[in-house]
Amino acid sequence: MAAPTTTDHIDEEALRAFLVQSLPGFDTGDELTVDRVQAGHSNLTFTVLAGAGRYVLRRPPAGPLPPSAHDMLREYRILERLAHANLRVPQPVASSGDLSIVGAPFYLMERVDGFVVRTTVPPELPDEAARRALSADIIELMAELHAADWKAIGLDEVVPASGDYLHRQIRRWQKMWAATRTRTVPHLEEVGHWVEQNVPHSPEATIVHGDFKLDNLIIQPGTPPRCAALLDWELSTIGDPLADLAWLMVWWAEPGEQIEEPLRLCMATGEGGFLTRDELRALYEQRTGRDTSRIGWYQVFGLWRLAILFEGSYKRHLSGTADDEWFAELETGVPYLIERARQLIDR
Repeated sequence: MAAPTTTDHIDEEALRAFLVQSLPGFDTGDELTVDRVQAGHSNLTFTVLAGAGRYVLRRPPAGPLPPSAHDMLREYRILERLAHANLRVPQPVASSGDLSIVGAPFYLMERVDGFVVRTTVPPELPDEAARRALSADIIELMAELHAADWKAIGLDEVVPASGDYLHRQIRRWQKMWAATRTRTVPHLEEVGHWVEQNVPHSPEATIVHGDFKLDNLIIQPGTPPRCAALLDWELSTIGDPLADLAWLMVWWAEPGEQIEEPLRLCMATGEGGFLTRDELRALYEQRTGRDTSRIGWYQVFGLWRLAILFEGSYKRHLSGTADDEWFAELETGVPYLIERARQLIDR
């Protein structure tokens, strides 16, 4: 492996010593290869080939970071419980808070075979039948997650369920905005006020993924294709399941739409052949029995929250602590998200 960069913070020998202690059958002299995965714009992800094993390592980005964000050890404990419940998640392997190994707390999970859909449709989804089947399985996976008994698997030991999820989320993102604000974003506070004044009544609380979108899924090719695993559990909690559905819809492009950054990160569905957003909503309602008539509010909330989240990334770009040049796009990308939220409010 090439020498790590200053932003990667990987001490290969320290990692090797950790893996010898953590991976049964891995010895000091076994081959170890670590490579940075360039996809994604948040946490740092690495593929790790250790002997005969294939793994993925996740750690936070370089700081400064918002309070409580990018908690890898919390994410690891969540994955442990979800995997024990046989939900479609990667198998967690080991974790560590020792900063000398990779520069931050991190965890290791088994690598899941498959492909990820991002900006273009891959050849594994050649026609409308495959794309619609995948769309339906995404909703099936979401329904499975929202039906899981979070108390029975002990998730409340990691994610305390304090009730009043939506108001709690609004307060959290208001605090996040105060911590990450670097400029005046037109209408962001106006949209936030609308969100706060129009909160719907939530259905019964479920596990909420928090970042449920197409490019956080590993897809297993086949006829039909199937979701093999849902990734990136950093924002997961106990709360309103409709927040997950709306988040998926926010990132779900449709043919003919003019999509700009940052939503272009996950715009493959705009090529056509997939279920529409309305069809996703109707299928979820049919599958779960939950009323989705207020889904527009959840989409506005999702866009407002996403704008604040990406403003934190833009702040790291301005401070020079982020090595991702794409963050420069957020100068106009964050206002774009707020404008989309305003368009939904005006409908």
